[in-house]
Amino acid sequence: MHRPTALGGALAALATAAAGVLVAAAVSTTPAAAATAATGTGYLHTSGNKIVDSTGATVRLTGINWFGMETDNKTFHGLWSSNPWRGQLDTMARLGYNTLRIPYSNDALKPGATATGINDFVNPDLVGLSPLQILDKVIDYAGGKGMRVILDRHRPTSAGQSPLWYTSTVSEATWIADWKMLAQRYANNPTVIGADLHNEPHAEGTNPAATGACWGCGDTARDWRLAAERAGNAILGVQPNWLIFVEGVSCPSGGLSNVWDNDPSNDEDCGWWGGNLSKAGQFPVRLNVANRLVYSPHEYATSVYHQAWFDDPTYPANMPAIWDRYWGYLHKQNIAPIMMGEFGTTLQDPKDKVWLQNLMAYTGTGVTGMSFTYWSWNPNSGDTGGIANDDWTTINQAKQDILQPYLIPPTGGGGNPTPTPTGTGSPSPSPTTPAPSGGCTATYKQVNAWQGGFQGELTVKNTGTAALNPWSATWTWPSGVTLASGWNATVTQSGTTVTAAAPGWAASLAPGASVTVGFTANGTAAAPGAVKLNGTAC
Repeated sequence: MHRPTALGGALAALATAAAGVLVAAAVSTTPAAAATAATGTGYLHTSGNKIVDSTGATVRLTGINWFGMETDNKTFHGLWSSNPWRGQLDTMARLGYNTLRIPYSNDALKPGATATGINDFVNPDLVGLSPLQILDKVIDYAGGKGMRVILDRHRPTSAGQSPLWYTSTVSEATWIADWKMLAQRYANNPTVIGADLHNEPHAEGTNPAATGACWGCGDTARDWRLAAERAGNAILGVQPNWLIFVEGVSCPSGGLSNVWDNDPSNDEDCGWWGGNLSKAGQFPVRLNVANRLVYSPHEYATSVYHQAWFDDPTYPANMPAIWDRYWGYLHKQNIAPIMMGEFGTTLQDPKDKVWLQNLMAYTGTGVTGMSFTYWSWNPNSGDTGGIANDDWTTINQAKQDILQPYLIPPTGGGGNPTPTPTGTGSPSPSPTTPAPSGGCTATYKQVNAWQGGFQGELTVKNTGTAALNPWSATWTWPSGVTLASGWNATVTQSGTTVTAAAPGWAASLAPGASVTVGFTANGTAAAPGAVKLNGTAC
């Protein structure tokens, strides 16, 4: 069978931007309030094939990956961009991603680890923080928006992925000890719901001399199922409320088939790295705390590797049976929940659009559908691209349109985010709140400014008694100020008038609800003037 040569986060491009930061030793984090509504209340657990909250309500995680902490930068990628880190999380939440999967390597957890690739002018509040302290801030802010967080041990070191959960330099003991540290660090913060134990265990070596991760083979040095039990139970001993996310392997034997030896006994059904859970029914992961296990396969398109099934004459009708065989049966037989931890595509091949549409339909609609975290927010994933475009601000609408019907936006927390502090020499944030007039109020926050441009957020609230569907906000700028980019709406400019039209995924603005339109602009920083909502002055 085919063995993918570059999977998931394996091809994340490394950034070389910006200055390093000093390490701070504090490890405390402020517990976030328990998430509500879309992502449930309190900690989560499982019931059959469902994820449920502390009240028993079904929760569907519809999330996204934001990678970088597993690379040499040791922190989130895109912090070098002109879009502040809070602005990026704001966009993810408003698009409907209610969960953030965060890859990391053990290198980022070491004492003295330094985060690099940070634009300290845009993100001055991150200067001097360690990778873990930056992680703390992201978790706290995401939690305030009602999002949940899954931590993903993506690599033992920043150098690359590994077929096994340990290497010659990073032992199993280190892997487990670091997981226990993280479980303790966030033990009282229900924003963090669980551990994705190790990313994409996979085959290595040619059968019968296999050296990679197997499932159910019984070899404690290679059996991923047994290792997942050891790590999962160690974590639950520290934090019994966490979910334990267990990925599959690629080939259950742990080795690549020798297709040239004419011995069919050495050939087996292999799939994506981390994507083959075909043996989990026969050899289930056994945890000491009931109702904590979630299986988390990975699934990809031709932009990652051209699997044989993409050439089947019945494609895409052949795909549901393949998904059933590798992991879908666990959901359909009510054995355990599925949380598809990675899936993605560039959409460059026409087959990929069909693949993504059919995969999303396979997961099901509404709150009872399978959970997932899309790969990735980052535009710099070499084999998939991202939801964010290269400016880390605007989005890839073609991908978003396919995912949108399956997204359940977070609704806990909310409100207007605290503006990111400006860099040295930048004008201070300048909120202005005109009195209500005919059904709306407007609040402006200048987020940042630089030579020749600035970034701001205009929050408009519907204070009327009827929903506005669709809504549209307008404002004016002084002559010479021009729009560079906008988000959370379709933002255009004609003369000195700027129009922010409702996006398709959030066309209606209910009474009492507000929307925040973000933008960057060229010219001297200026607050929006003559703000109107659907023609009514604010």
